[in-house]
Amino acid sequence: MEKLPFRYIIPVLLYALVAIAGLWEPARWLLWILVPALLVAVWDFSQEKHTLRRNYPLIARIRWIMEDLRPFAQSYVVEGDLEGRPFSHQARALVYARAKGDLDSHPMGTELDVYSDEYEWVGHSIAPSSTAPEEWRVTVGENTCAKPYSSSLLNISAMSFGSLSGRAIEALNAGAKEGNFAHNTGEGSISKYHRKPGGDLIWELGSGYFGARAKDGRFDPDQFKENAASDQVKMIELKLSQGAKPGHGGVLPGAKVTKEIAEARGVPVGETVTSPAAHPEFDTPIEMLEFVTRLRELSGGKPVGIKLCVGLPHEIFAVGKAMLETGMHPDFITVDGAEGGTGAAPLELSNSVGMPLREGQIFVRNMLVGTGLRDKVKIATSGKIHSGAQMAKSFALGADWCNAARPFMFSLGCVQSMNCHKGTCPTGIATQEEWRQRGLIVEDKAPRVARFQRQTLHSLREITIAMGLDKPWDMKPLDMRERINGARSDAFDKIYYFAEPGVLLDKPSSTPLARHWEAARADSFRRHA
Repeated sequence: MEKLPFRYIIPVLLYALVAIAGLWEPARWLLWILVPALLVAVWDFSQEKHTLRRNYPLIARIRWIMEDLRPFAQSYVVEGDLEGRPFSHQARALVYARAKGDLDSHPMGTELDVYSDEYEWVGHSIAPSSTAPEEWRVTVGENTCAKPYSSSLLNISAMSFGSLSGRAIEALNAGAKEGNFAHNTGEGSISKYHRKPGGDLIWELGSGYFGARAKDGRFDPDQFKENAASDQVKMIELKLSQGAKPGHGGVLPGAKVTKEIAEARGVPVGETVTSPAAHPEFDTPIEMLEFVTRLRELSGGKPVGIKLCVGLPHEIFAVGKAMLETGMHPDFITVDGAEGGTGAAPLELSNSVGMPLREGQIFVRNMLVGTGLRDKVKIATSGKIHSGAQMAKSFALGADWCNAARPFMFSLGCVQSMNCHKGTCPTGIATQEEWRQRGLIVEDKAPRVARFQRQTLHSLREITIAMGLDKPWDMKPLDMRERINGARSDAFDKIYYFAEPGVLLDKPSSTPLARHWEAARADSFRRHA
């Protein structure tokens, strides 16, 4: 007798069990389980799209169940405290504790291997500071703007309504209002959920010009002027690129353009909307600065900055040359690292395109310092900044303030389920489905957002005091050390190059930046041979 193929076993077995249960009265309740299972097995057996389900009816579905459960099992069962990407369990636990006001201390010392390259540190002083103030703020646009902004040192980085749910946006802005810090709108423009709590906004303007978009997709100055006039809008950020998908445009399918999203972005309901990779309003560094200046004037004199992930270094120096040639400049530059996050991006762009925050920040800092423009332009940084220690490292490299996105999502309750791109976020944060948002209570989450920000700034203050400094801007690259190998470490200023003031004007050929400087032109982003 020919052996029964394995692919027949499950349907036959289920059929036999259904027959037995139907005949044996005490087991008839099992039909509620067995009949649906039999129908699924027969469907799997007969369909022609999935090989595993056709060869192994019903049981092959365990694979998909395990795929769905894998992020949770890996996070809570498999990974150690220092493992997990993009944020480790320890990093997430720190944010959760600070957001909830729980104890954020750690017992028994560091779990890091202090003789491996995972360990880097800031130097503390024998004489800690006793004169550090309780809070620091930084004024942006004090020399160029009619309405400069006094910014907190930690703000919410760009996350759009549409990527995040309405309740998440509202909770973030309410937390910003409570904590007196700023909330970046992301390129999806200003929604009613941003407006309702009344927290300070940094309006991000991407290549789609949402909120200031004409019917042909170009920039509409009248719409921009109207939205920028809001007292809530404190600064404008022109987005050139972002760390998770630099140099990449976007398409918002019409099916996702709901009435609320259309209202916020100024586009028709149900119509597919494209954000080009490059801005239609300018092609050269000089034209970009002219556009920045125009935005400042249209906004009534509010600070305007640019946001980018550094890619080709000569382009940064081209912007510097354009600033020198025209006398125009942005009020700030936000440097986003390749480690930055997003709701959805092509894997190759996330993994293989763009410069990490540290190197990118140093390039921008060197351009501003080397051209003598550092006192005119502030530097903000974003990219996995979740703690006071991470902030201190950015300040030591020249930052004026920091932004964070995913850590603020954690403060709302994000569990890093990695479902942002699917719209099936289990915590109601990165989804537009109403029932998934039900568990996110704005009144409960907003104080957590404010508390996380406050406690993180408190941590930065403690580090500043421990270093014997009165303010974080006094931190220098020489105050940070990094391991070169297990036997040797060195200060950052010995590992990375930090330009002296004006050196690109006086002796560019004497610096490691010479080839980038020579390749840069004020009238083009192209590399000049």
